[in-house]
Order: sequence, then structure tokens, then C-alpha cells
Amino acid sequence: MSPEPAAGTAPVSVHDNPSESRYEVHSGDTLAGFTQYKLSPGRIAFIHTETDPAFAGKGLAHRLVTDALDDVRSRDLAVLPFCPYVKKYLTKNPEYLDLVPAEQRERFGL
Repeated sequence: MSPEPAAGTAPVSVHDNPSESRYEVHSGDTLAGFTQYKLSPGRIAFIHTETDPAFAGKGLAHRLVTDALDDVRSRDLAVLPFCPYVKKYLTKNPEYLDLVPAEQRERFGL
């Protein structure tokens, strides 16, 4: 996934945790946030994203969703953005809009 930050800051990593149905972002060894999903054949529905308030303003939610969508793209899954944060991300990052099926975009206001 994305490269690690510069020296002097805790390394940030994003991993899929299928047993919890969520992608997780860690700062060092600390769980900093997650985006929960429901997986079905050929599709992934993002339903909720949250970050620990202690990590607010550090760009971790953005990193989390970027890495999650990059992974989803590599798995050739369609995205249904029920989560307001993921929907907002897609609005601001149209290079990921193709992950939402064209016939579903109006439903999500995209």
C-alpha cells in the first residue's frame, strides 16, 4: 500500500481485516481507525468509517480510504459508498469514481 512517512513519525499502515469486515489504519502499533464494509460477490459496500479522535487532523482517514480503494480496485470489486466519508472522498477524488457502477452513481449523488 502507500509508502511510510518520514523518519521521526510513527509508521502508518493500512490492512484489510476480513475477520472484522474492515480495513484498518494503524499508527505504529496503535489502531487509529477503520472503514467497515459488507462484502458480496463482485461488490463491497462501505458502511462506516471512523478514526480515533487522538489521530484527528493527521490525514489517516484519507490514507485509509485511499489504500482501501486501491486494494478494492486490484480485486476488481465494485464499490457502494453508503458511508458518508467514503462518498465524500469519491466526490473529491474522481479518479476513483469508476469503482462505483455507473447505474449506481445517481443513487449515491455521484
